[in-house]
Amino acid sequence: MEVQELEFYNRLLDYPQVLYLCHRNADPDAVSSAFALSEAIGGTIGLVDGCNRVASLLIEKLNIDVVIDPDPSQYDITLVVDTSTSSQLNDIKLGKYCVIDHHATTALIENAEFYLHRHATSTAEMVFDILRIMGAPIMRRTALGLLTGIITDTGHFKHASYDTFRTVSEIIESSGVEYAEVLEMMASTPQDISMRIAMLKCATRANIERVDDWLVVDSHVNSFGGAASSMFLNIGADVALIGTSRDRNVRVSGRAKRDAVNSGVNLGKIMEDISSNYQGTGGGHAGAAGIDVVADMDVIIQECRKRIRNVLQGKPNPSICEALQENSE
Repeated sequence: MEVQELEFYNRLLDYPQVLYLCHRNADPDAVSSAFALSEAIGGTIGLVDGCNRVASLLIEKLNIDVVIDPDPSQYDITLVVDTSTSSQLNDIKLGKYCVIDHHATTALIENAEFYLHRHATSTAEMVFDILRIMGAPIMRRTALGLLTGIITDTGHFKHASYDTFRTVSEIIESSGVEYAEVLEMMASTPQDISMRIAMLKCATRANIERVDDWLVVDSHVNSFGGAASSMFLNIGADVALIGTSRDRNVRVSGRAKRDAVNSGVNLGKIMEDISSNYQGTGGGHAGAAGIDVVADMDVIIQECRKRIRNVLQGKPNPSICEALQENSE
């Protein structure tokens, strides 16, 4: 059953022992959202299969207590945070659960006791709205966490909306935390040499396709697929697809620039549609999505490319048009 912020909070109060469960390789949005709710309501934060580098830094800097690979049966209810599919939880048995999530498509809501799901650029923004309705004070650690979650999930505000900036302003105003503090904390994230090697190898394997004035890139890597897809956008791709595989289990991480999204590319919808033809799940946002299936990696990437190609063919790339106009002047 779908509920609004106030009812979501009131329903959680019915359960003495709450497990806030984050998806595998949890990001700062998931960790900070779980932390903020646990601080306000009480409960335990659980991680499935670890977290990424910035989330690890957040846990260390804010001294957040987490449980690795928790057993949901030991709790009265599990709140699944920032997660759209069961595969992101390694298909663990949830028992009684509820959901808070901001992804465009969220398959987990189908069997949830109740859920809060709406379009937002991060789950942290939704959590802040719950805290605001509760009248809960926004403490320093909570604010640092929520701001980090928002900044990272919006790509340092590249995908931000009016509501994103409003929420950030309210968090800063209510907590006294300065924006520069968050940036300094994030800048202290240590560089992982294994990730740097993976990025370089991924770049050497890249396949580049030109669709009119658009560039669609794909590659594969053993890990860090999300980071690799973002890297390709930073160095010139309009859409990037990165595959990782283990046996027959395949994950493809996709990223698309705003111009591609505005021209009709919706990676979340594309990956959800493709996953329905295979044993797995897919979904996410228009500009950032993933698919987990049992299939041949090249086949899945080619299906994604075909759908992206069909959307972009014949459509002008605004960035190229602007550059040509500037040069002609």
